[in-house]
Amino acid sequence: MLLDNNGNAVFIYTPPSLRSRSASKARDPQHAAKMFKKARELMNGGSTRWAAFHFTSMDNPHLSKEALEDITEDMSSLAYRMEILAEDIDEAPGALWTRKMIEDNRVTSAPEQLHRIVVAVDPSTTSTGEEAGIVVCGKRGDEGYVLADESLQGSPLTWAKTAVQAYHDHEADLIVAEKNQGGEMVETTIHQVDPDVPVKLVHASRGKQARAEPISAKTEKGKIHHVGSFPLLEDELCLWIPGDPSPNRLDAKVWGMTELIGKQAFDSMDLDGVLS
Repeated sequence: MLLDNNGNAVFIYTPPSLRSRSASKARDPQHAAKMFKKARELMNGGSTRWAAFHFTSMDNPHLSKEALEDITEDMSSLAYRMEILAEDIDEAPGALWTRKMIEDNRVTSAPEQLHRIVVAVDPSTTSTGEEAGIVVCGKRGDEGYVLADESLQGSPLTWAKTAVQAYHDHEADLIVAEKNQGGEMVETTIHQVDPDVPVKLVHASRGKQARAEPISAKTEKGKIHHVGSFPLLEDELCLWIPGDPSPNRLDAKVWGMTELIGKQAFDSMDLDGVLS
């Protein structure tokens, strides 16, 4: 929220939880946090142009303490720290990815000739539900590259059009999509847009943590790189705690990288093969 008080600009924000960030339309959900951090640095450095203050929800005299107790009962400890205690947390304790892991492996461009490219889709089944994760991944040798994050909220036909467009734009080899969300509808919807696009449906018979851990380990070993910056995806990677519902961009990346360089992670999964 931005207030104009006789020429003084007043910015007020609450650090958003991972669930709130997934619904954000901002290009960088961390923008306010970065501005607050910069304002504090300037203030501590002697600048009189900025003043930064921190208050918890309990410090707000206009909020009912009973209501606060009620709404916090169903909050995770991380959400409570961010939304009630107003702590800026960009990395969850216990998360499989860290900011340093991602930053250490970030590159400005992918190799000129990638051996394979896939568009990975974690579908949504309604236009008003969660986002559909759509992440483009490439491979050269035993190293993987995140090339694009095209995730969006919309109807099945909307995300199918976006996935097919990404397939053509990146000259991908196939679309990999999770079958659990929507079953055969996933393949049918994609082929409504383009019947010639090869689709591989993957069925998750193991938990999300078991699927994500091998991809996290490969990142830690320097085998997976982000080509450029993907703030929304990186928020999901660094704020997701195993055991919580996993966000869609993270799922899509895991499916894509598992298809390209993590085949052993599929040993205990049911695959339907390539459907065209």
